[in-house]
Amino acid sequence: MTARASARQLDVIAFGAHPDDVEIFAGGIVCTMTAAGYKVGVVDLTAGELGTRGSKKVRRMEAAAAAKIMGISVRENLELPDGNIERTVPNRNVVVRVLRTFRPEIILIPAPDCRHPDHPDAAQLITDAVFHAGLSKVGVRSLDGVDLEPFRPDHVLHYMQSIPFEPSIVVDVSATWEQRMQAINAYGSQVHNPDYDADNNEPKTFVSDPGFIKWIEARARAFGYRIGAEYGEPLLYRHGPIGTADLVRMLRS
Repeated sequence: MTARASARQLDVIAFGAHPDDVEIFAGGIVCTMTAAGYKVGVVDLTAGELGTRGSKKVRRMEAAAAAKIMGISVRENLELPDGNIERTVPNRNVVVRVLRTFRPEIILIPAPDCRHPDHPDAAQLITDAVFHAGLSKVGVRSLDGVDLEPFRPDHVLHYMQSIPFEPSIVVDVSATWEQRMQAINAYGSQVHNPDYDADNNEPKTFVSDPGFIKWIEARARAFGYRIGAEYGEPLLYRHGPIGTADLVRMLRS
């Protein structure tokens, strides 16, 4: 028996290596899409259990709170090992299952290069899965044991993390900026939060430094300025040039 899972179809899936990656680096884009009525899912590859601050349980609760703020339709955690996102066939097939189940037109994936090795490792695993998800001889079943039809998303885009790139697209996220900041702040154990009672073994991190959120805002203002908006978030299109039959209409939009 074959399943299309059309009842579960999403317009977009945003993948993160850890809970909070999507909110921190593409939260405005996600909030802008949900505000426009698109069905968006967030899929975290790991539970972030190696994180310096917080715990697996705390981060799970924070992720659920952030999902509600962003208005997404689905949130899944694939429970791959944090700090060890390997390009193995079993790991790849877990991502293939997600793609074939939810059949998104667009996926957002981690940066191709980043200070945290899990981010580019996740990006490579996901792009491997995108290719294999479309192969008819790669058999993958749903969680309830139904064979899933081959499928590939039409568009794959990287969101920017700690290492900058020249973007293909900058999305105006001005209208949802406050909402996306609420989603980031749901991760009280991870970002700067004066009310978070950190244990003695939880020192300040790159993300929990008060300057980090200021940097996120400053970068969004800089990219927004480039497109005539208050805030913008950059994306790198993975598939080469974007085609159009009507240049004027495309540029006007």
